[in-house]
Amino acid sequence: MKRMNALGATAVAAATLVGVAGTQAAAKGNNKQEFNMVRGAKLVASGCLPNATANVRIRPRGAVEVMDVEVAGLPPKTEFDFFVIQKPGAPFGLAWYQGDIETDENGEGHGRFIGRFNEETFIVAQGSVPAPLVHNNAFPDAITNPVTNPVHTFHLGLWFNSSVDAQNAGCPADVTPFNGEHNAGIQVLNTSNFPDLQGPLFFVKP
Repeated sequence: MKRMNALGATAVAAATLVGVAGTQAAAKGNNKQEFNMVRGAKLVASGCLPNATANVRIRPRGAVEVMDVEVAGLPPKTEFDFFVIQKPGAPFGLAWYQGDIETDENGEGHGRFIGRFNEETFIVAQGSVPAPLVHNNAFPDAITNPVTNPVHTFHLGLWFNSSVDAQNAGCPADVTPFNGEHNAGIQVLNTSNFPDLQGPLFFVKP
């Protein structure tokens, strides 16, 4: 009887270890992150779009991450531009244009972006080389790139695609380079609810 009890205890211990290992493996393989974005400084200062918000979900998918961004409380039928950035508020540091989000008649919208959105997200330039000049307006393209060691970009930002749209929404009508033509409006949402040096992408493990 004692032998059976010992064998039973061993089996339970083994099952427990397998269960723990399985849970740890599942946690490592299911490193999903979910968080909110908050209003940018100029929106807060001006009092415009008090209900603007976004919810972000990032799911690792092997060699890439899938990032879904749900926005609400924004002007209806309006285009916005989404960036991965170094610092959530101005000056934003290095920034990488991801794509557009357009709102519906209720001021809600969704964007899905597929790429590397984790603790290894970075920009690097080992040397300065010629760059194409595509736009030559108030924010002209640089014709060479700056040299930089790896710079991690762990924050997110959303901008009005047009300064006119911002003005129509009762927001400041500043012009910024944060769209494909470099004539965007002000930043609407960002991840300043996270520390400057530990934006939300920092917590996503590859």
